[in-house]
Amino acid sequence: MHNKSEQRSIPMSRAALMAAAVIAGLGAGAFDIATTSAHAKEAQAARPLTSGEVYQLYANRSWIWKEGAGFFAVKKREFSAWSREGGKASYSIGRWFITAPGKLCFRAEWRAADGSAPAVTCFSHREKDGVIYQKREPDGQWYVFRQMPARKSDEYAKLHRGDYVITRMRRIETKLGNR
Repeated sequence: MHNKSEQRSIPMSRAALMAAAVIAGLGAGAFDIATTSAHAKEAQAARPLTSGEVYQLYANRSWIWKEGAGFFAVKKREFSAWSREGGKASYSIGRWFITAPGKLCFRAEWRAADGSAPAVTCFSHREKDGVIYQKREPDGQWYVFRQMPARKSDEYAKLHRGDYVITRMRRIETKLGNR
């Protein structure tokens, strides 16, 4: 086992790199969302959320994904996550930040059995009449993130107050020998 000062980034296998990209980008398998061209038109007509509104959505909340979760800590704007996408355990540690207008980003180092890979992932948010639209930047599709009134099926409903990440992330970190 290496201490932090001796750790180095090990080239990841192609499969592990692809998994890290999907996980970090909340891609195909992370969650299922229906999109339509109507959502794109509605989102374009909506106003970007303010930095304060984006902060209120994510601060000290965990975003529960299909095979993992990410936590947006207020303290030092730390971002941590774990995943078992495709049966492969990985975790990340980094920072989250808000850029104007209405954009949430997180920068993290994703670590897996075959190595590590850095990733920056961003989501834009817009609102109209209480409905919040979201899309992954730069090439995602707009979808309804939170309806008005909010529904249990909304992606927003997967944001839970508190840290649902640290325990499982530490288990994965220990198993991979990166602690």
